[in-house]
Amino acid sequence: MRLTILPVLVFNGVMSFAVATPLQNTTLKHSWDNIPRGWSFEATPDPDHTFDLHIGLTQNRVQDLIHHLMEVSDPTHPRYGEHLSKDEAEALAEADPASLNHTTSWLESHGISASRITHRKSGGDWLTLRVSVSEAEQILNTQYSIYRRAASEERVLRSLSYSVPVSLEPHIDVITPTTYFSTLQSMRATSFLQPESDPAEDIDALVGPIFENVPIPMGCSTTITPACLRALYNTSSYVPVSMGQNQLGVAGYLEEYANRADLQTFLKKFRSDATNASFPTVTINGGQDDQTKPGIEANLDIQYTIGMSYPTPNIYYSTGGSPPFTQDSETPTNTNEPYLEWITGILSRDTIPQVITTSYGDDEQTVPVEYATRICNMFAQLGVRGITLFFSSGDSGVGGGDCRTNDGTDRILFQPAFPASCPYVTAVGGTTRINPEVGVSFSGGGFSRYFSQPTYQNTAVSGYLAHLGSQHSDFYNPTGRAYPDLSAQANRFQVVVGGRLVSVGGTSASSPTVAGIFSLLNDYRLAQSLPPLGFLNPLIYSLSNHTRTTSGNDTPSPGFNDIVSGSNPGCGTNGFAAVEGWDPVTGLGTPDFGKLQDLVS
Repeated sequence: MRLTILPVLVFNGVMSFAVATPLQNTTLKHSWDNIPRGWSFEATPDPDHTFDLHIGLTQNRVQDLIHHLMEVSDPTHPRYGEHLSKDEAEALAEADPASLNHTTSWLESHGISASRITHRKSGGDWLTLRVSVSEAEQILNTQYSIYRRAASEERVLRSLSYSVPVSLEPHIDVITPTTYFSTLQSMRATSFLQPESDPAEDIDALVGPIFENVPIPMGCSTTITPACLRALYNTSSYVPVSMGQNQLGVAGYLEEYANRADLQTFLKKFRSDATNASFPTVTINGGQDDQTKPGIEANLDIQYTIGMSYPTPNIYYSTGGSPPFTQDSETPTNTNEPYLEWITGILSRDTIPQVITTSYGDDEQTVPVEYATRICNMFAQLGVRGITLFFSSGDSGVGGGDCRTNDGTDRILFQPAFPASCPYVTAVGGTTRINPEVGVSFSGGGFSRYFSQPTYQNTAVSGYLAHLGSQHSDFYNPTGRAYPDLSAQANRFQVVVGGRLVSVGGTSASSPTVAGIFSLLNDYRLAQSLPPLGFLNPLIYSLSNHTRTTSGNDTPSPGFNDIVSGSNPGCGTNGFAAVEGWDPVTGLGTPDFGKLQDLVS
């Protein structure tokens, strides 16, 4: 297929093109002032190239959905634990029939027949239609271009803005793919190899028995294994009994495949009582399960969720979306949106694991606010069904790179991470060392600029803000959703990849660790005929009595090991500091399973 490069007009450094259909009686849904950082204009696409356009209709009852979520997640409310069914949650997420009718009429006016439109109910009402580039440009009063990401040579089809008729503004939440540039390749996996931390040569020294007078196994100050974590977070003596009811899920992207042979090697080395464990891989959106390509991130996640939760059944979700290309490599034939593909796939299922961990994220500012809001509301839809969602908080402290804003002002601000900044997920930060643990320097944490601070954390966060005073006041939003919510070890995890032992760090290690612990708490509750914990944050923030200490900070939250030292520098600053009570480095602290057992029963 031959591409025709059209003349380019440049305004304020942004390449633009004349649009065939003039803007008439339309409203702008979203636009970028500049091409998002890391991407550059590559070419003009063939106008006949086709792709799937997704239209998210306005969820008129989303506030009712959030209201239900908060009631069933609040341990002081009479409805605590009365999670909704799939059908009940979908009813609260659906659009008004008028929105469906008005939007389909609009599409028909552009020559899109009803037979070309697919209506999906998962995650609210979504319309999917196969369109050509020229059709999409006319419908959305925009110009699509092919953009290239220098870091990976990845090419995507995106626009810098899009509009809808004024009359449809109340009926449409978001349309994709348009201005959200992130893809499965540009998402960050929040883990990294640590070649400077050599794997232990003497494996037996790491997995020796936990003697009565030695609560933490030898070697845990330099390398982390399941034995270290089980001792550190007090799960060693618990034996799960609700395997027929309880499940733990791991979300995988980026063609990262969890390898079963590596799991067996890992368990033989580090948890010999679990060597009969395995896991199924469930594919979403064309995901695969290539056992010849073990992934570091995937193996880290599944080895430590199973290592912490055995014999609880684990499931690995492999989400597809890496762009295939036609013979003409300049023309992308894939425009998947990473979180949208995964969560719609999960929400469509009747049975979902009670706990799911995800170790990927983006800078919040790179995600259009309309898209982030819709995805966050879809996470709430999972929560109201009794699902606990853990997301790693990121590995860039308060922000990586130059921390400059992409809103045209080019200011230097702390850069919160998404989805960790969504108030309906539980964000997990990182610690290092033992006796005592300290906040690890790369632990992502801060305050959202998209989502306001939820009431469940107001008291805990106000103590930290009082302690902080005017420090960093020009860099963050004190009224935003604060994160992380809790934390766990994040350094020197021993992982088997391709039969070899490697050392891995990152909050990607923290999130599956915490997921395993709370999966055990669900097991404990289910054994008592109690419902699973579901959306966790109202519970864990309510555990603290929030009385003031002489230093003016909050007291530690019962059930958690308070982390009082460490910081998360970034953006040319020393970042935030860990203190007594909640802080934006380690949240409420690291979990103590034994204490939490007493609090959740």
